[in-house]
Amino acid sequence: MRYAIVYSSKTGNTALLAHRIQSVLGANDCVYSGPPDGRPPEAELFFVGFWTDKGDCDAAIDHFLSLLASKRVFLFGTAGFGGSPDYFEQILARVQAHLPKDAVLAGSFMCQGKMPPSVRERYEALLAAHPEDKRFQMLLENYDAARIHPNDVDLLRLDAALRGASLHEKG
Repeated sequence: MRYAIVYSSKTGNTALLAHRIQSVLGANDCVYSGPPDGRPPEAELFFVGFWTDKGDCDAAIDHFLSLLASKRVFLFGTAGFGGSPDYFEQILARVQAHLPKDAVLAGSFMCQGKMPPSVRERYEALLAAHPEDKRFQMLLENYDAARIHPNDVDLLRLDAALRGASLHEKG
């Protein structure tokens, strides 16, 4: 099965997942691994990775997904806010909506990912300006929890998602 891994990674989190997918599946059948680069390569299956931007994928992945008519797709992504499977499912549903109607979702995976230090600085400033607002303390706590992700447990969960996906076309 020839496959391609197309991803956007702002902080390296999604790239880590992309490398793990290639490691698990083997490089021999991988026809492309990297950022969106024009038209989709010739492949039977597309692993499309994204970082979460305001609850959705970034514009480059949005556009790439629109090019995958009649293709089999496995979505994977990272989000700075995490821990809630429901939140991840909401994001995956938004991203999946960018696929053409005749694309086939072969599987999906999401996990928490670390955020750049500038995010923590912004949260600290908000908390300093509004010390009574518990939301800003929660944002800082989430930032600190995200610093270790994706971790080994996340990568094992990705492995399990790959094993449980419909990677080979039925028929």
